[in-house]
Amino acid sequence: MHSKTNFDRSKEDVGNVQLLEHVNVTVPDQGLASMFYVTGLGFTRDPYIDFGTFNMWVNLGDQQFHLPVSKPQVVRGHVGVVVPELEGLLKRLGFAGKALSETSFQFKEEGDHVELTCPYGNTIKAYEPDKFPNMDLGMPYVEFNTPPGSSKGIAKFYSSVIGCPTSIESDSVRVAMGHNQELIYRETDQPLPEYDGHHIAIYVSNFSGPHQWLAERDLISEESDQFQYRFQKIVDPDSGELLYEIEHEVRSLSHQMYRRPLVNRNPATNFFTYRRGNEQFSPAT
Repeated sequence: MHSKTNFDRSKEDVGNVQLLEHVNVTVPDQGLASMFYVTGLGFTRDPYIDFGTFNMWVNLGDQQFHLPVSKPQVVRGHVGVVVPELEGLLKRLGFAGKALSETSFQFKEEGDHVELTCPYGNTIKAYEPDKFPNMDLGMPYVEFNTPPGSSKGIAKFYSSVIGCPTSIESDSVRVAMGHNQELIYRETDQPLPEYDGHHIAIYVSNFSGPHQWLAERDLISEESDQFQYRFQKIVDPDSGELLYEIEHEVRSLSHQMYRRPLVNRNPATNFFTYRRGNEQFSPAT
């Protein structure tokens, strides 16, 4: 017997992007970055992909921060992360803060989250899992500050060019990145800093379609290899007007890094609290 209940099936649409994998920002000092991202936030330096002192990949659930060494880059907005619990986070940040006292590092409790500033000026907002039910550890969203009046064009770009479900609010647009992540573009009247080259990485099922559209308009910024390309400019698909700049590292589902199992340690485990078998954290994905 068929149910007469009406379901909104569109809510289950994932769209073309299957995963927002990493945010890449360069840092001048790997030691200070490690103190913030690993010791303070409790994330895990990737044990398998090692670049020595040139670069550092830091795991959080199914996502990463990539932190090559160079002059600092700052996301024009903030990165949202989920941690197992805020109480432990605050304790770790208090400890890490002693080594970061001469940097831009700071943190404060803000209702349902902790707002942090990394040693080089990036803003991160950390939440507990109940804010994002399908994620116990990870990166549910990245929010970018955008110029006034840009939301409709940005939404049209992602929906018609990249193939993502989007939703427009009064001053922002939300772009679906797989089943439990999103990009948020929020308009602001404040002047925006010049774009400094930081980037995000996404995996898409329709790899060639967006590439063809972008290539026809000379918007491909890098032809990396068979499995990856990059674009930087978000434009109005109708007028061609430049709306925003953020480099996207676009990867196919055949890319060797797609859904690579990432090691995540239990941030509550240290020398004094160690219990055999509690070393690893397994996020619900």
